[in-house]
Amino acid sequence: MLDILQVTFPFFALVLCGYVAARRRMLPLEAIGGLNGFVLYFALPAMLYRFGAETPIARLFDPAVLAVWLPCALLMVAITVRFSRGRGLVWNDAAFGALVAAFPNTGFMGVPLLIALLGAAAAGPTIATILIDMVITTSVCVALSRLDGAGQRGAAEAARKALKGVALNPLPWAILLGGLSSALALRPVAPIMGTIELLADAASPVALFTIGAVLARSQLLAAEAERQAPQAREFLPVALAKLLLHPLLVLGVGALARWLGLPLDAFSLGVLVLVAALPSASNVAMLAERYGADTGRIARIILLTTAASFFSFSAAVALMK
Repeated sequence: MLDILQVTFPFFALVLCGYVAARRRMLPLEAIGGLNGFVLYFALPAMLYRFGAETPIARLFDPAVLAVWLPCALLMVAITVRFSRGRGLVWNDAAFGALVAAFPNTGFMGVPLLIALLGAAAAGPTIATILIDMVITTSVCVALSRLDGAGQRGAAEAARKALKGVALNPLPWAILLGGLSSALALRPVAPIMGTIELLADAASPVALFTIGAVLARSQLLAAEAERQAPQAREFLPVALAKLLLHPLLVLGVGALARWLGLPLDAFSLGVLVLVAALPSASNVAMLAERYGADTGRIARIILLTTAASFFSFSAAVALMK
């Protein structure tokens, strides 16, 4: 366990540094958008391209990973929406609660963390989950969020806008370009590749620091906007579902799929389980704010899962090993 904590501790420590810097205003809140822009448009695409180009195309776009990950993501959405609607939440809040339960922080945290723990072979299944969650899981949840008085037409329009957002997001394109480079065995010329390498090396520390800063900003803005903080029963069950139910669901579905003959090796299944054990994606708070959902509730779920996953994720790694 100690050797696992020696790997995971620096990652979570950088998140804590970003959180403290924003909370104490050592980092102006206005600057966080710039950090996020650097990670989203420069550093993280470079890192995803590099790992995609170095990963065999068959592992990067593995149908077995899709067959396990997508049903689990949709089940998490269905379970969380059902629970939230039963508690009286409107579709908008229920949908983004479902997204924060089903979408791990794979890009900013998962890729560098899992590669540090398991080696470069973990890149393929991990990156594949990013494509699935960005293109399908997010679009489904955004469409569901528009069902409040908008009907199916509003949901369809929301899904169209969500897919348009995916098309403008550089991360899927970086993954696809990396896969194309891998398939064709092509590499950029040395000066360009050197630039990509520098940006990729900056992705992990800046992304982790930015996660903490974004969490602090979301919490501060939510506290200013709301009169009364959400009660624990409004966000704690969703946080527990993300950290406990999601990885157990992936493990169960993956084991069943292997028993039925799906060509999913044990290593890839282990990677998928650990991806599911990651905390919630920090960008869901920004999406929730854009669509008018309860950002205070979403921010608390992300903050709680990020803090608790230092222990739960490390335990999951120990159990999977």
